[in-house]
Parts: sequence; structure tokens; C-alpha cells
Amino acid sequence: MREIAFTHDLVIISTLSVVAFAIAMFLTPIYTFFAYRYKFWKKQRTTSTTGEALEVFTKLHANKFKRNIPTMAGIISVVSITIVTLVLNLDRGQTWLPLAALVAGGAVGMLDDLINIRGKNLGVAGLRSSFKFTMIVGISLALGWFFFAKLGFVSIHVPFLGDWYLGWLIVPLFAFAVTATSNAVNISDGLDGLAGGLLTASYGAFGAIALLQGQEMLAGFCFTVLGALLSYLWFNIFPARFFMGDVGSFALGTSLGVVAMLTNTLVLLPVIGALFVVEAGSSLLQITSKKLFHRKIFISAPIHHHLEAKGWPETKVTMRFWVIGFISAFVGVLLALTGGYV
Repeated sequence: MREIAFTHDLVIISTLSVVAFAIAMFLTPIYTFFAYRYKFWKKQRTTSTTGEALEVFTKLHANKFKRNIPTMAGIISVVSITIVTLVLNLDRGQTWLPLAALVAGGAVGMLDDLINIRGKNLGVAGLRSSFKFTMIVGISLALGWFFFAKLGFVSIHVPFLGDWYLGWLIVPLFAFAVTATSNAVNISDGLDGLAGGLLTASYGAFGAIALLQGQEMLAGFCFTVLGALLSYLWFNIFPARFFMGDVGSFALGTSLGVVAMLTNTLVLLPVIGALFVVEAGSSLLQITSKKLFHRKIFISAPIHHHLEAKGWPETKVTMRFWVIGFISAFVGVLLALTGGYV
């Protein structure tokens, strides 16, 4: 009977993934029509977070920005995942929270993208980083309160050590995890197909963990995201037809952090999403070094731009990061199996 139930769950989860893929593929021509009609062109950033001119980045991607490439394509994934979840996979305990994170994070990202698209000054690349950060923190705290007060989570599991009780402190920890993940995914979205491939590996890993935990609907949500991402990757692999934009990276990053908390695998998040940590960490180190020591650690940050500047072709960086991403995802699932998570 257990094998029959597991097979049934796999059929449902696979169906959700395929439906999400089909909806996203259907919506893509509609998005493309409006993107080209209303010129959703992504403007190239000209200054870094610390206010310096992005000379290396501009040189590396000069040819890419000579042609008009639409941004904000992440809205296709957000809409597809939302439709599938609302119609086929809605559950208060398992899918409300990641869906709310997806929509709320996507709203912040969309506002940023719209300002980027419509900004009259070419130097305007969207919302101020501090304002985006504040909004994501506010969303994360609200989601964290629901996680604690309504779903009753009060502890985190540490591999091989057991559960650590936190009580209400789970709320700021939740907010930190979700905020950090959303920003890390956003930072990683810098090369054709890079963030999409890494997100595919991460959601696949968390979907497998959720399924093994018996959280079938949460697993279904993860594989719904997977289906939508595969549709996105079809068009985003080099040379990209369009960009995910902040609407996609913030939506999917925020939701990924929530999924990690719902599976009680926060400690495994830096393993499964190892390259997101590396990408965000390289940017943080670069900013800190420039502010404190007035020198750069990397030729250009995040690290994928550093490797480009060292002579790696964009496709080599992306593919090798994908390989590392999938390996770290497999290691995360292995730790979940041996560390008492399932």
C-alpha cells in the first residue's frame, strides 16, 4: 500500500510539473508580444553598489546590450506557478506560505523592473538597493510571523544533533533566511541561464526532500516551480531571448527560502544552494573590501563576472556552475537522508 501511495504522489507531482511547463510555454508568446511592443528592454547598470563606474562589467557585456533584450520574463513563471497552485495544489499548511512569498517577492521585483524599463535617465536601473532590501525584510517578517503563529513552527533541526527549540526567535531567523536567499538568487541572475539552472537544481532537491518527508503538496509546489523553470530555460539559455528580471529572481528566491524553512532544512540550504552563497558572498566581500581597504578582491563581482574577466566564456561559467549546483543539491539530499530529516 505504501508503494501504491508513493506512486500516486509521484504521478500527481509530475502532472503538476508538466501542467506548469505547458502553461508557461503557452504564456511565453503572449509575454513576448507585449515585451517587444512596449519595449521591455533591460537597461545596463552603469554604477556599482558603492557608486563606482562598472567599467569591467560594461566591457564584458557590451555586445549583449547592443541588442534589445526584454526583461521581466519571470512574470511568466510567477503566473504559471500561481495558477497551478491555486487550482490544483492549494493547502494552508504546505503551499500557502511559499505561494505568498512567490507573489510578494515578485511584486517587489516587478516594481523594480518597471522602474528599470521606464526610467528616463539611462543611469536609473531600478529601485534603490536599500529600499528593495527593506521591502523584502518586511515581507519576510510577515511570512515568519505566519510560520510561527499560525503553522506552529518553534524549532529547527540540526543534522545528527536533533531539534533546537527557538520559540518566537524562529521569526527573525525565518526573515533572515528568506531575505538572504532572495537577494542571493537576485545576485546570481547575471548570465544567460545561470540563475534558472541553479534554481532548478535547488527546487528539485527540496522537492525530493519534501516528498520523502510526506509533504506531498509542498513537493508538488517545488516541482511546479521546476516545470515553469524548464520552460524559462528553453528560451533563456545562451543566447538569451529574454531575461528573468527581478520579478523572477526575487519571487523564486523568496519562495525558495520559505520552502527550506517548511522542510525544516535551513541548515542544508547553504549546501543545496551553495553557489548562491558563493555568489552573494563574493559580492559582499567585494563591497566590504572596497569600503574598508579601498581595493578590490575580484576583477568584477559577483564571482561569475570575475571568471568572465579572467577569460572564461559565458557559456563555460554557466555550465560549470550548473554542474556544481547539481552536485551540491545531491549532497544536500544525501545529508537530509542521513541527518534525520526524513
